Amino acid sequence: MRPLTLEIARIIDRAIDEDLAWGDLTTQSLIPPNARAKASAVGRQAGVIAGVEIATDVFQRLDPTLIVDILATDGAAIQRDAPILRVDGRAHGILAGERVALNFLQRMSGISTLTARFVEAVSGTQAKIIDTRKTTPGLRVLEKYAVRVGGGFNHRFNLSDGILIKDNHIATLESLGGGLRQAIAAAKTNAPHGARVQVEVTTFDQAMEALDAGADALLLDNMAVAEMARVVLASGKIGLIEASGGITLERAKAVAETGVHLISVGALTHSAPALDISLDFQTQ
Repeated sequence: MRPLTLEIARIIDRAIDEDLAWGDLTTQSLIPPNARAKASAVGRQAGVIAGVEIATDVFQRLDPTLIVDILATDGAAIQRDAPILRVDGRAHGILAGERVALNFLQRMSGISTLTARFVEAVSGTQAKIIDTRKTTPGLRVLEKYAVRVGGGFNHRFNLSDGILIKDNHIATLESLGGGLRQAIAAAKTNAPHGARVQVEVTTFDQAMEALDAGADALLLDNMAVAEMARVVLASGKIGLIEASGGITLERAKAVAETGVHLISVGALTHSAPALDISLDFQTQ
């Protein structure tokens, strides 16, 4: 992930400010300023690690003299009780940074771990697992990075990254006397040069209408697997086909086998459970 971008630096600073506010009252009350400590971040369950450099930067922004040894780089698959990083130096900086560093590491590793499970579920097919914009406000850059670490791919980063005509766009146009064909025509006319026009559809007939009207790509939303396969067969090699809506690990393989090119999974970022990671201090 390095070099540390200004955006990521600001995310880290906001997290530190949120947790420390006016300082670590407990540590300041108990621990002498020059006391030293050693601690290791340890995975309490197996998973795919992401956010090690972010955690490292948390510690070193609090105390640049802290020495952090990275033992498992981003993308590493670890087993239970595997060490991830070791930090050595003044105890005040380690204790102050513990929760913020672990929050980033647990959240990002949870996303990369879940993504890796989806990627494994569709192995052997042409389908790629991609994320959505259903991210934690302010953390999108880190969460989408974690998806890539887990072997997935990124969909639009924001609304300016591409044209995706969804049901609410069509509903708005219908209230103005238009419809799906008018929406596609307007997008084709007004889109920047080279921009792909993707249309969300929920039925076979809607998919065929969208392709006939000139759509470059389809998003099959909450379709049954059999209907997805029918759309893929009827569309031939025209355009790009994405499946979305209610995609679970149990269902992912069957969806991929329909021949869709992309499978978008909102759960990668909005529902991934944090990976259990703790910071263990050396007592002797």
